[in-house]
Amino acid sequence: MCGIIGYIGDRKASEVLISGLSHLEYRGYDSSGVALMKGSDVQIFKAQGKLNNLIEILKDKQDTCSNAHIGIGHIRWATHGLPTTINAHPHTCDCKNLTLVHNGIIENYQELKEELTTLGCHFVSQTDTEVAAHLIAHEYGKTKNLLKAMQSAVKKIKGAFAFCAIHKNEPDRIVVAKRNAPLVIGVGQDENFIASDIPAIIEYTKKAIYLSDGQVGIVKKNSIEIYDENDLVTQNKIENLPFEAIAISKMGYKHFMLKEIHEQSDVVRNVLSGKLLSHDDKIRLEEFKLTPEKIKKIQRVQIVACGTSLHAGMVGKYIIEKYAGIPVDVEPSSEYIYRETIADENTLVIGISQSGETADTITAIKQVKEKNSHIIIITNRADSTMARLADSLLPVSAGIEVSVAATKSYMAQLISLYMLAIYLMEQKGIEKYNDEIVNLKQELIELPNKVEALLENTDNIKQLAKKYSSYKDFIFIARGINFPSALEGALKLKEISYINATGYGAGELKHGPIAMLDENMPVLAILNRGIVYDKVLSNCEEAKARQAKLIGVADYIASKDKDLFDDIVIIPSVSDTLSPALNIIVLQLLAYYIAEYLGKDVDQPRNLAKSVTVE
Repeated sequence: MCGIIGYIGDRKASEVLISGLSHLEYRGYDSSGVALMKGSDVQIFKAQGKLNNLIEILKDKQDTCSNAHIGIGHIRWATHGLPTTINAHPHTCDCKNLTLVHNGIIENYQELKEELTTLGCHFVSQTDTEVAAHLIAHEYGKTKNLLKAMQSAVKKIKGAFAFCAIHKNEPDRIVVAKRNAPLVIGVGQDENFIASDIPAIIEYTKKAIYLSDGQVGIVKKNSIEIYDENDLVTQNKIENLPFEAIAISKMGYKHFMLKEIHEQSDVVRNVLSGKLLSHDDKIRLEEFKLTPEKIKKIQRVQIVACGTSLHAGMVGKYIIEKYAGIPVDVEPSSEYIYRETIADENTLVIGISQSGETADTITAIKQVKEKNSHIIIITNRADSTMARLADSLLPVSAGIEVSVAATKSYMAQLISLYMLAIYLMEQKGIEKYNDEIVNLKQELIELPNKVEALLENTDNIKQLAKKYSSYKDFIFIARGINFPSALEGALKLKEISYINATGYGAGELKHGPIAMLDENMPVLAILNRGIVYDKVLSNCEEAKARQAKLIGVADYIASKDKDLFDDIVIIPSVSDTLSPALNIIVLQLLAYYIAEYLGKDVDQPRNLAKSVTVE
């Protein structure tokens, strides 16, 4: 949650900060603010709501903005305190000499606030960040050195933080610190950048330094100094950034979400590239570091993830258990971390996250690493915290995903899990499903073409969206491997249209939810040909008997059954095993077009953030 940006160099700091914040809005958009420093003069500008509100304020301050070449900025997702201008960052101390922006949550801020209040500090906001600003300023009073003040302060802070601080008495530097929150330093020529994520700086530099937990740094125009948690100078490698600026362009689409949905055929190709060469070849996962002997000793798989990634993991459970013959537990990371961690050296733990910065999943991975389990991370960001914690890494190569609602990253996670399941089966020497796997591999190779065929004609989905956009509630049902698709479809509709949508296992409909059904409750059923087709069809009849509007999504519906449905979307022919990869596109598009008809902010839905970096 929240995004921070910093700049020091010869450019107009305000332009760099606003550009960076515009690429960090996916991290929050409750408020925004910047602090611009020239000499010992610091000007702070804040605005409630979207970044455009801040931009309008700055238009009237061009004289001030044009002279500042050092600055820090912030885009906020509210945690402590309402999303007001007073609670917006940057925050200062009583003397207004120190200015701070922060991403994360300070767990002991109440205790620190009480202590600082007794020392004479006065607080104007409800935020934990202002507490940090006063604390660092208090430490500065002892040392008259911003670096030492930051080093001392962070030792007293519990929780997660990425800090950027400036001080009027030290106008040639920005001091940064990191613990359990992402922070990257972009390395330039006679200029340097600081950001929560690389989209904010990719148009300016292709080189970066990633800070590790506990590190504090001094960023100047021509130098970067980094200190470890023991306050000793350390050297961090300068790395090449993996993306190009073009990745954060809409490329002519109305919204990033629609663009990212339409990129999914290429995403599938990218995931398969180098891993699946033909249906006759074995899967190649060079990033997977367990030997066949150790794979054969795996007795249990645990998948930890949140949100959309959790739904991908649920599909993974079906295919890993079937083909690799290993029991799989799938659990939300936020629940996993608050119970006894039962794992050992024969447990394979799969952490899934688009950003690789999901706080709950990072905590889960750290806990299970203590059990000597092998950690494999499936993420879209090979430069992320989770990737750096991994024993094995499966980068999904979906490219930067800007829209808050995950689409192409979900597809990439799904295909990566298919690859992993087949790989585990082949490494274990299981031959039971050899013929089926040959067919599945061929289907995977053909999948991009089927995705493109589905996306070439979406008029029927647009018409459905318009027809059902006025309903206030929605139910999604499915069985078997598509049960997670029902959950994900409902989540997408909730996220961007704010319609109260819920996913159920179709067999559970009659165990309570059926009480909700009437003519005002649409039910979308996923019923691909397979062992559960007839059962889902029976559940559809139960829903129709309660006068529910019924939508069918399938690769085939028998002529005798078509009259049961009010509307039908037919996807390209696909096996039940791989059907989640095509069904989800229909559900993504349906959610997108409904939200568009309702006039919602598709890419930046209210109250949400792309990267959830707080527990």
